[in-house]
Amino acid sequence: QVQLVESGGGLVQAGGSLRLSCAASGSILRITTMGWYRQAPGKQREFIASSDSGDSTTYSDSVKGRFTISRDNAKNTMYLQMNSLELEDTGLYYCYCNAKTTSYAAISLYWGQGTQVTVSS
Repeated sequence: QVQLVESGGGLVQAGGSLRLSCAASGSILRITTMGWYRQAPGKQREFIASSDSGDSTTYSDSVKGRFTISRDNAKNTMYLQMNSLELEDTGLYYCYCNAKTTSYAAISLYWGQGTQVTVSS
């Protein structure tokens, strides 16, 4: 099994910055894609950003140019640097990864519990 733990959320004023972390642990053979989703109150979970094992990154249009995703593969840790935060960025941020736990196991999807980001005016 793979456990994901997010950290770094909090309350920040509009225009400010936060850096989220997501640490993966457990029986990990290989992690392929890691990424972030967020869910605002009353809304569906939406894709924010992802990074594949080749360091290719993808961003949603809503955060492109403001958020930066990065990975430290040696530590199985992913980061989300969020700059120029807007009120609409408020939500519960979830990290996920696609990981292989053994050589014969299929690649499976794992989720963290989420970290709250609140942007105030």
